[in-house]
Amino acid sequence: MAAGRGGDIVSEFLSQNPHLENWVESLRGPCETNKQWHARREFVLRNMEDFPSIQPGIPSPSLDRLLSLSMVWANHVFLGCRYPQPVMDKVNEMAEGITVIEAPVRKTRDEIMGKTKRPAVSAVDADDSQSKKAKPNDTDVKAHAKTVGHSAASTLKSGPPPGAPAEHQPFFNRLYKAVAWKLVSAGGFGPNMEHFEILRSCVESCKASLACVFVPLKDIPDLPMGRTQKEGQVCELRCCTVYMGTGYGRDECAARAMASKEALKVFQGQKVTVKVCRRRFQGQDVDDLVLLDEQSRSQVFPPALSYPFQEDQ
Repeated sequence: MAAGRGGDIVSEFLSQNPHLENWVESLRGPCETNKQWHARREFVLRNMEDFPSIQPGIPSPSLDRLLSLSMVWANHVFLGCRYPQPVMDKVNEMAEGITVIEAPVRKTRDEIMGKTKRPAVSAVDADDSQSKKAKPNDTDVKAHAKTVGHSAASTLKSGPPPGAPAEHQPFFNRLYKAVAWKLVSAGGFGPNMEHFEILRSCVESCKASLACVFVPLKDIPDLPMGRTQKEGQVCELRCCTVYMGTGYGRDECAARAMASKEALKVFQGQKVTVKVCRRRFQGQDVDDLVLLDEQSRSQVFPPALSYPFQEDQ
């Protein structure tokens, strides 16, 4: 929790303003620990006077902005998230006087992953660094080593293990909340935002990694006639082996951005759900884990570029 003196100040303030106590407690996130909430609560209360249009119990853009800034600060302190420097300067200024006891000390991604480069086609930070040992969530990176045009005679598992959707659902519930807050702080979902950076930062804040696979469009089987000769790259995004989206672009960067945009669209509804769905992979129909929203629509997915549930050859 915040330092003892800060906690005493908050308690004294709430005792003098009892009408605020229930309201401010309603702002607590369902996954926040006591330490995280006490610090963020102090941030909100200290800065309310800078947002005079805020009225407790009444939604408003000013309240949304204050809550977004409080989440940015809390995510930075407790989860190690990084944001554009002007945003960091703003929240650090707003947090002056707040002390957090035993705040986590975090290394940068480059320090954790090391300085060696990854192969040209790998996980999300392909041009930056390479982990020395593959993690369980990186199985789709290994799948990329097999070419998409590989013989359909490859031995495939029957699909994800039983109970896989339920096993992954709690993580994607947390990711849904992280994306929701991130989009609020960014002013809402739009075509001109940095979709990939937003998605990656949210995934990393949930202690996971985003992996992508790139394949030239002309090398992908099962495409409609007239598109097989088209130039460009296709990117497939996965997290924790769950398929999130596919995008096409003139190069890998553009394809990755488009795939991230498609993935973020899933988070625009009231919830996200991990389900087992049928997809095409190397000319076969396979069961795959897919992240879906609550909208009822025809489930027609692009061909899979990777398959984490494939037997090692």
